[in-house]
Amino acid sequence: MNETTMQRLEYDRIKTRVSECAFSYLGKRHAASMQPITDIRTIKIRLDEATEALQLIRHGASVPIPSLEGMEHILHLLGTGYLFSERDFSHIAQFIRSCVQLIKYMGSKPNAAPSVSAYASSMYGMEPLLSEIERCIYSGKVTDTASKELAKIRKKIAVTEERIKRKLDSLTSRHRSIMQENMISQRGGRYVLPIKKEFRKQVKGNVLDESGSGQTVYIEPAEIVSLQFDQSANMAEESKEEMKVLGDLTALTESYNRELSINTETVGILDFLLAKAKYAMTIDAVPVELNLNGIIDIRGARHPLMANSMVPLDFSIGEGYSSLIITGPNTGGKTMALKSVGLLTLMMQSGLLVPVLKGSRMAVFEGIEVDIGDGQSIEHALSTFSAHIRNMIGILETAGNSTLILIDEMASGTDPGEGVGLSIALLEEFHRRRTTIVATTHFSEIKHFAENTPGFQNARMEFDTETLQPLYRLRIGEAGESYAYAIALKLGMWNRIIERSQAISASRASRNTQDSFVIPPALDVEKPVTASKTSPKRAVLDPSATSFALGDSVYVGYLNRTGIVYKTEDERGNVGILIQGQKLTMNKKRLVLHIAATELYPDDYDLDIVLETKENRKKRKLMGRKHIQGLIIESPPKNEM
Repeated sequence: MNETTMQRLEYDRIKTRVSECAFSYLGKRHAASMQPITDIRTIKIRLDEATEALQLIRHGASVPIPSLEGMEHILHLLGTGYLFSERDFSHIAQFIRSCVQLIKYMGSKPNAAPSVSAYASSMYGMEPLLSEIERCIYSGKVTDTASKELAKIRKKIAVTEERIKRKLDSLTSRHRSIMQENMISQRGGRYVLPIKKEFRKQVKGNVLDESGSGQTVYIEPAEIVSLQFDQSANMAEESKEEMKVLGDLTALTESYNRELSINTETVGILDFLLAKAKYAMTIDAVPVELNLNGIIDIRGARHPLMANSMVPLDFSIGEGYSSLIITGPNTGGKTMALKSVGLLTLMMQSGLLVPVLKGSRMAVFEGIEVDIGDGQSIEHALSTFSAHIRNMIGILETAGNSTLILIDEMASGTDPGEGVGLSIALLEEFHRRRTTIVATTHFSEIKHFAENTPGFQNARMEFDTETLQPLYRLRIGEAGESYAYAIALKLGMWNRIIERSQAISASRASRNTQDSFVIPPALDVEKPVTASKTSPKRAVLDPSATSFALGDSVYVGYLNRTGIVYKTEDERGNVGILIQGQKLTMNKKRLVLHIAATELYPDDYDLDIVLETKENRKKRKLMGRKHIQGLIIESPPKNEM
């Protein structure tokens, strides 16, 4: 599946959420490596397993999944000659006990969760290994009963230890008056007496250490030197015998390498299944019916990363039409609808339950392609269009009859006429390839195309014109509006301007319908394509014959912006345009008259109000009256475009 698609639809955030629900390192690893799959039978199996796991945790007790603590280290070192420690064997024993508990639990769930419980039936109890570990290791130490030789050695150690202590008790009583403190210490693992420095010659033995102040010396009494030597030898024998026990246990454990590996991997799979179920509970997700026919019919769908803040989405495509054009105002929910459909499809094809109402249907696709981006500033308008074209070229290279294509804001970022024509040509090509496509747009021409072309359908995001608030509900079968006029009126725009704008729009729409915007027939792939000798009829104004007056509102196609003429045409045909406070200079060939100044302003209107800042207007009035030293009028920098 396309990595760019998964990135733009925030698929990685879903994997992170699932991983957080896993208990073991392997469960988290499975979640992190999760990818959408395209085989419908495999997807159905994964969804069935996730559904069973959801039923287990929703209606039963907590499933006893082993933690796998220490097992990654152990499995990595098995068969390498590494000698496992007492701590390692404690982890192995705990793992086997947990596996036995899990096998027993799943053994009681064959009816409630047949697929999930089948995983546990492949696990091993490994009772002989567990029994031997428990005989030899207890509380992280080798037991006395691990071997007869070890029991004998530890008996000797205990007897010698008792003899040393009796000797020390006698020495302590004899030398109490010259001891710095009434206690026995150890230095280097050997018992010593803390004797005041000035009395050191009164105690026979070896000085093993001295205090930092030099006032105390630590003497190993001569009476216990031989006993401590014997004890050191005993402890060396003990250590040697313990290593032998650990070696035997390591060899036994290595004989269970296969069983340990199978159990560990099975636990990881079960933990991953339960993590998917736990995540499904947090988003109230359910299984869906699958198909290979491009049919998506979801009810009450919610974007999984939006929690409960999203109005549930009803969406359908694939029956009667395979291409859907969504229109509506900005921030009305069009992009979120696209992202929801795309992300839910990725989740479903990953074997995840999705947050929709029961009975919803979803299609399995070989590929999902998206062109979804954020709006950018004037300076980035060209790069936005370039990125859009690059995306379209990439999609054209791979799109087929099992591809879901999601495009946000078709025809944006360039001249509307050219952008609309290019968008419709792309829609035709994708439809010819029998792809499933969902696109959003603001342009009426694309809506009209969808309305009159078989296989296409319009939809709109509902909008409350009274409150100027989007309702975030998708209504399929109706084309929407941008509600620019309603919003402008609510914000206080003059009625005369609104009426004039509506008249211009109606005229443009009429021209488009009659002759200026002609959509040629779609290419017939069964017949060879020949070039036409005549171009489609268009009503195109000759830019060289157009002149612009101060205050005219003009449309800059390649920036998809309108501006006000602040400086009329020079000898090279360049015109000064004010766009959002920024002064630009561009050739008149790039401009189209939007609304004439005579229509925008009364006859006696002072255009400086529009073209100059309040501060500069004040300065001009002062300059008109008298000369003022140091008074300067500053203008925004001009950019050639």
